Amino acid sequence: MLALYRKYRPKTFSEIVNQKPVTQTLTNAISNGEISHAYLFSGPKGSGKTTIARLLAKSVNCLKRKKGEYEPCNQCDNCQEINQGNSIDLIEIDAASHRGIDEIRELKDGIKFVPTKSKYKVFIVDESHQLTKEAANALLKTLEEPPAHVIFVLATTEIHKMIPTIISRCQRFDFRPLKIEEIISRLEKILENEKVKSEKEVLFLIAKKAEGSVRDAESLLDQIISFSGREKIIKKEEIENLLGIIKSEIIFKFLNYLFEKDVKKTISFLNELVEKGYNIFQFLKETIDCLRTLLFLKIDPEFKDYTLILNDKEEEEIRNFAQKLKTEDIHKYLEKFSHAEEKMKYSSIPQLPIELAIIEICEKTE
Repeated sequence: MLALYRKYRPKTFSEIVNQKPVTQTLTNAISNGEISHAYLFSGPKGSGKTTIARLLAKSVNCLKRKKGEYEPCNQCDNCQEINQGNSIDLIEIDAASHRGIDEIRELKDGIKFVPTKSKYKVFIVDESHQLTKEAANALLKTLEEPPAHVIFVLATTEIHKMIPTIISRCQRFDFRPLKIEEIISRLEKILENEKVKSEKEVLFLIAKKAEGSVRDAESLLDQIISFSGREKIIKKEEIENLLGIIKSEIIFKFLNYLFEKDVKKTISFLNELVEKGYNIFQFLKETIDCLRTLLFLKIDPEFKDYTLILNDKEEEEIRNFAQKLKTEDIHKYLEKFSHAEEKMKYSSIPQLPIELAIIEICEKTE
């Protein structure tokens, strides 16, 4: 059985709803026959770089696409082969594992041969920033004077690591992470097609956990459907533990001790969470999210947050917090905990930076 992210991978440009500047430019170029020899797709993981690269390859090689059109037919042999992942004229290279000069030399030898069945031979180089310096320089030579039958698509999650001379020889497209509501909309359609029901809060939790990646969101949904089954409604409560979500009541209890300047209770509560096996990194992230919401509620009481999911009682509680606290104090809490989050990566005792932040917060706000 196909994974959801593969089963629901877009097969036409019209199915890509979250990268309009990219798709509009590419489809205009395809319609007008103005195909570049090299493209550079930059953006966070799961934002559609490889999917759109495959769509580009499919469209330019579609046997039934007419002049002035841009959508692939998904019926001809070339389209079918790309959809099934067995086109010999679409070559995908993972630069994370094939990053050396030898692999690029093989690529250079390969581009000399004309496509077997298609108009263009398309090379997709994923994580291209991981190419060695020697390999990148060898690729540069290829990009300067490629054969007319070759199209390169370089994809990267770290554009700052690409050498400027390669960037200058490509048409660059910047992909953005998906918004939470866009991911939720996508997941709703998948659930409808799969005939699976869930509470709305479940999709919010998945979308938040995915951090802008539609692929991660679809993989999480796949995991959750396997866990819960397809026969019953997926409930928020049973998914929180699976995803490692820290409940709002735990965050509020911690913050309440902190706001009361009770160092002993705050640190003891933190260590209780550690002993119970809570993910302390996730706990701090959720705490920072909550403090951020408090800060914006101080600035604008009508602020609607899309990073927290709260019931009526929890929303009332967080608004009460906002009324009691000073803006400058919330700012200090955020600053201290943000620094603690950075230091946790290198600490032999993960909770120690949080403990030190608690002590500093309580001392400086007394």
